[in-house]
Amino acid sequence: MAGGNPTLTHIAASGEAHMVDVGEKAETARSATAEGYVRMAPATLALIREGNAKKGDVIGTARLAGIMAAKQTASLIPLCHPLMLTKVAVDIVEDDALPGLRVEATAKLTGRTGVEMEALTAVSVACLTIYDMAKAADRTMEIGGIRLLEKSGGKSGDFTHPERKK
Repeated sequence: MAGGNPTLTHIAASGEAHMVDVGEKAETARSATAEGYVRMAPATLALIREGNAKKGDVIGTARLAGIMAAKQTASLIPLCHPLMLTKVAVDIVEDDALPGLRVEATAKLTGRTGVEMEALTAVSVACLTIYDMAKAADRTMEIGGIRLLEKSGGKSGDFTHPERKK
């Protein structure tokens, strides 16, 4: 957990939710990276690896879904600002030790507010897409580990998750 005296920026003093006014904030380069995973049976991972899933290219479709989701974050999360993203990258790699697929997404822009929610949304939707495309073969899949790995830019400065593997 974060130290210091944390506050909830989307809750007014009277308790109601509100959208934060970022109009007076300086425009800075901002970036955020998030991760998550889909754990599955080894046979399901092999099916995906071989390209034999009934619905087609699981990894390619999930990557595209994650990118599209990042661009729609403000429509999905009630108090998020619509952003002009300059980059969204979604990487999906096989992990035999899991077994399953690990998803990492990075979002970037130059603006007045951060892109953490866009990176987290990209990871979440990519993981959900993997589940959807492979559920015919394995309904026991597990989505987990969705978290912010790092962010840079803005008034609050940089953050790197203590367990971030470089």
